[in-house]
Amino acid sequence: MSAAERIGVLTGGGDCPGLNAVIRAVTRKGIEVHGKEIVGFRSGWRGPLEGLTMPLGLEEVERILDRGGTILGSSRTNPYKEADGVARIKRTMAEQRIDALLAIGGEDTLGVANGLHEEGVPVVGVPKTIDNDLDATDYTFGFDTAVHIATEAIDRLRTTAESHHRALVVEVMGRHAGWIALHSGLAGGANVILGPEQRFSVDWVCDWVTRRFERQYAPIIVVAEGAIPQDGAEVLQAGERDAFGHVRLGGVGTWLAEEISQRTGNESRAVVLGHTQRGGTPTAYDRVLATRFGLHAMDALTEQDFGSMVALRGTEIVRVPLAEATAQLKTVPLHRYTEAQALFG
Repeated sequence: MSAAERIGVLTGGGDCPGLNAVIRAVTRKGIEVHGKEIVGFRSGWRGPLEGLTMPLGLEEVERILDRGGTILGSSRTNPYKEADGVARIKRTMAEQRIDALLAIGGEDTLGVANGLHEEGVPVVGVPKTIDNDLDATDYTFGFDTAVHIATEAIDRLRTTAESHHRALVVEVMGRHAGWIALHSGLAGGANVILGPEQRFSVDWVCDWVTRRFERQYAPIIVVAEGAIPQDGAEVLQAGERDAFGHVRLGGVGTWLAEEISQRTGNESRAVVLGHTQRGGTPTAYDRVLATRFGLHAMDALTEQDFGSMVALRGTEIVRVPLAEATAQLKTVPLHRYTEAQALFG
C-alpha cells in the first residue's frame, strides 16, 4: 500500500466516552507510522452519504484524548434506508479519493459496515457501545465510564434515600442487555438488580423492598431501561422508530417506583440517569482500551484486512469478522443475576 492512501473515519450511533481516543490513535499512527492521510466523515453514515468531511491531522487530535463525545459528530443515519445509499457512499469515496473506511460504532453502525463490506467497500470496524452488548469482544470502551457514573450516582442516592426513608429506583441504560445495571448495581450495593434478559415480578421486588425497610434501611433498586415486568410490556418514551427500527425506551424506573409506593405503602422515588452515562471524561481504562483499538485498527487497514473488527479477548487485541461481531447481541447470562441475589437484602 502506498504512503499516499487516504483513510476515512466515522463515528456512528450514540456518543460514547473514548471515541476521541480512538480517533486520536488512528490519526497519529496512520500519519506518523504508516504515512497515511486521514479524513474525518462528520455525523456518522450521513458523512459519506453527503460528502461531509473534515481534516484529521496531528493538530486536530492533539488535545482530544480526555474529551467525551466525538469531534466528528454522530447520527443514527442508516444508508440502507436512503435512496441509492450504497452507491452514494461509493461515489463519495471515489470523489474524495478515500481508499478505505474505518467505522467506529455499535451493532447498527457495524451492521452497516458489514453490509458495505459484502458489497465491495473496503472497511474495518471498531466496537463502541456503553452497553457492552457487542458480541465477539469481551469489553467495549465506554462501558467502564458508564458503570463508574452510574455507581457514583447510586452512592450519592443512598445517603438521601436513608435520610428520608425512601426506596429509590435508579434507571440506567440497557435496551437489550443489562451489563450496566448488573455491574453498577453490584458496585453500588443495590438491593435489587433488574435487566432486560428476564421479565421481573413486581411482587418479588416489593418483597425485597419490604425486607429492607424492616431492617431500617432504605432500598436501592437498579433497573435497566429495557427491563420488562412479567405482566406488562416495555415502557416507551416514544413509539416512533429510528432508522434502525428502534423505539425510544425509558420510564420503567418511574413506573416501578409508583408501583412500589402503591403496593408497599412506602415512599418511593425514581432517578433516570439517561444520557448522563454517555457524557463527560472517559475513565483511564476506557482511554487505554480505545487507544489500543485505534492502533490495531490502523494496522488492519494498512494490511488490507477488510471486513474485520478489532476486539478484546482476555488482555489481547485480536481481529474478528464483522459478520461474527454483529450476528447477535451479547446479553447477561441469567446465572449472573442469580449470583447477585446472594447480596440482596
